[in-house]
Amino acid sequence: MRFEIDPGIASLCGPRERNEDFAGLQFEPGGHGLVAALADGVSSGGDGLLAAQTSVRTLLADFHATPAHWDLGVRLERLLAAQNSWLAAHNRRPGVDGRPREALCTCTALALQGRRFALAHVGDSRAWLLREGQLLQLTQDHRLPRQDFAGLTRALGLDPALHLDHSQGELRVGDRLLLSSDGLHGPLRARAIAKLLRETPGAQAAAEALCQAALQAGGHDNVTALVLDVQGLAAADLDDLQLGAAQLPSPPLLGVGAQLDGYQITAVVADNGVRRLLQARELASGELVAIKTLHPSRAHDTEERALLAHEIWLGLRLTEDARGRRGGPASGLVSVRRPVQPSHFYAVFDWHAGQTLEQRLAGLARPDWSELLQMAGEIGRALSLLHAAGCVHRDVKPANLHRAEDGHWRLLDLGVALSPRAPPALRGLHAGTPSYINPEQWDEPPRAPDAGSDLFALGVTLYQALAGRLPWGEIEPYQRARYAPQPLRRLRPDLPIWLDHLVLKAITQDPKERFETADEFLLALERGAARSLPAPRATPLAARNPLLLWQMGLGVSLLFNLLLVVWLLGLPKG
Repeated sequence: MRFEIDPGIASLCGPRERNEDFAGLQFEPGGHGLVAALADGVSSGGDGLLAAQTSVRTLLADFHATPAHWDLGVRLERLLAAQNSWLAAHNRRPGVDGRPREALCTCTALALQGRRFALAHVGDSRAWLLREGQLLQLTQDHRLPRQDFAGLTRALGLDPALHLDHSQGELRVGDRLLLSSDGLHGPLRARAIAKLLRETPGAQAAAEALCQAALQAGGHDNVTALVLDVQGLAAADLDDLQLGAAQLPSPPLLGVGAQLDGYQITAVVADNGVRRLLQARELASGELVAIKTLHPSRAHDTEERALLAHEIWLGLRLTEDARGRRGGPASGLVSVRRPVQPSHFYAVFDWHAGQTLEQRLAGLARPDWSELLQMAGEIGRALSLLHAAGCVHRDVKPANLHRAEDGHWRLLDLGVALSPRAPPALRGLHAGTPSYINPEQWDEPPRAPDAGSDLFALGVTLYQALAGRLPWGEIEPYQRARYAPQPLRRLRPDLPIWLDHLVLKAITQDPKERFETADEFLLALERGAARSLPAPRATPLAARNPLLLWQMGLGVSLLFNLLLVVWLLGLPKG
């Protein structure tokens, strides 16, 4: 589903000589969000319309030019504060007739992005939310409570320092948002506003009906309504998930039988002291799911919360891409679900019964080479999808390759995957399992992981599964291995030559000789014996074992010097 808003704006002058209300909205380029604002000019000084128009127009023009990493509320705060400073400076200068200027206005601004909204408000215009038939007023009027005095306590341009009210919330499909001037909600009670919003289809028709009803109810002021109908929401944005990570508590230590937001825990699958993986049953549907939470001891770790939020966001994004490009369960990835109205911060995944490749290699029923070719193809397609999104998995290994009971292989655990929006803590992490990391990452300075790193790790995994051992044995962190694997056919004579060449190409020490993309790897796998790859070139000794080369050079040097000493001693004396 994509972000889709149906807007409607209506503004009537009423019995006044001129309309000093002003409202407008601006969609974000690309259509993933919008900003809307309504301002009501204070007309005692004659400059109310100037204040209302410049405030709304400036906000709409500049909002989407602010830095993307700013929070929605921060964007509204900075722009309205700048506008308030301009109006306050304008009001300090006397007018043409020498009288003080009063360019003042109320302002209610609303920003929508992803699945959330942010609200900034000053004055007595209002914001409302109609959800599931219930109307909620989102703002409070900044007006003195005395009935005989109509003075505003806050407005744009009233004071050099601006004090805004802020709020944020989650959007849902079917929500109807309303911004109204006091000329509308003054004569109309909340019950009448709710009735019209519930019964009038279409945002534009609802805005017009509200304005007409206010004048018919005896309104004596300008009347303005801005209505936004939420008809579609895009997949959760990373900002939405990070907001949830910051605001929601982490679940307690849940055991079998405990319940969490409509899920009942059925098993504790893994617990490493940082994260816990639970099996749970969705009570409404009876389906099994996997739930990932932070361990209670790390519940307040902001970096761990950011990493889990990134994993959820990346999983949701890839799930949507997989459905669009591949369509169906064979995308090679585990689908991520978004909890509905979660009370705690956690991730929900589809549950697939089965075994990882590591478990299968350790068991009696080891996969044969034809099944491993299926694995390589499905995991290769998953990596193609991942790399097309600009992401790197960084931990491809047998423990993260899973064959489910439906017969399909899937790539697990995006916990250390890099994306263009990965948090700093994740970028600075030297992730991966040493035995599967390509040698360039051990260089000084190390080369950053890329798509080739994942293909190298897949090649090492395939070699290990076919040969029954790693191509160069276990590697400890920061240990340089001798990257010169034996050909597979020396260990498994039953394997075809083309498969031997394919695997050796994937893990050769020279990165220029490896597969450049997952699609190139998949093409070679599909062609198989029909167009076999040539045998990879032998790795030079200097690259395979530079230490041995130095040792040989030292040995030759010592031998030469020894011969020279013997020759000198044998020379005749005198």
